[in-house]
Amino acid sequence: MKKILVMAALAICSFAKAQKGTILVGGNIGYTSEKSEFRFSEDKASTFTFSPKVGYQFHENWTVGGELSLSTSDVDNADVKRKDNKFRTGGFVRYTKSLGQTFSVFADMGVGFQTEKNKIYTNANNYVRYKGDGAYVDVTPALFINMKKGFGLNFSIGGLGYETLSFDDNGEDYSNFYFNFGKTFNIGISKNF
Repeated sequence: MKKILVMAALAICSFAKAQKGTILVGGNIGYTSEKSEFRFSEDKASTFTFSPKVGYQFHENWTVGGELSLSTSDVDNADVKRKDNKFRTGGFVRYTKSLGQTFSVFADMGVGFQTEKNKIYTNANNYVRYKGDGAYVDVTPALFINMKKGFGLNFSIGGLGYETLSFDDNGEDYSNFYFNFGKTFNIGISKNF
């Protein structure tokens, strides 16, 4: 009986060690606000973004998972008021290289689908709606700082990517390639369970 209890305790402990650090939960929240004045007009723009992700760390250096991004922006100027909503969903793969107990560098490659809905108000009661669907792929290198037991901060300064959108009703077809290292700065959080 003692042997069975000892074997069960060892199995539970080894199972707990095997599971430790295998689930990654993280994401970013962002907000930007811009205001410009020229002569007798004023332009305002604000954007809110929420981007969570969950992954499974199947190897010391490799993680795969799913990501989601919700973004809404409002533009208000003298002539036009506009509201844009963007939704992304896809998967990612992450390669991580540890630089010690506190620091790690990693690169995420994300691929998925996106949709964007725009409302452009021509006056107080009338608006025009546009809807577009497309795809994206991006690579984002970043730095991870381990604060305590797998909980930490992620820092990135840009990335590389390509995205497409094709709008309904014979609307425009949009494609964008971007390389924005040094132009953006993002801070996120993550936790390994």
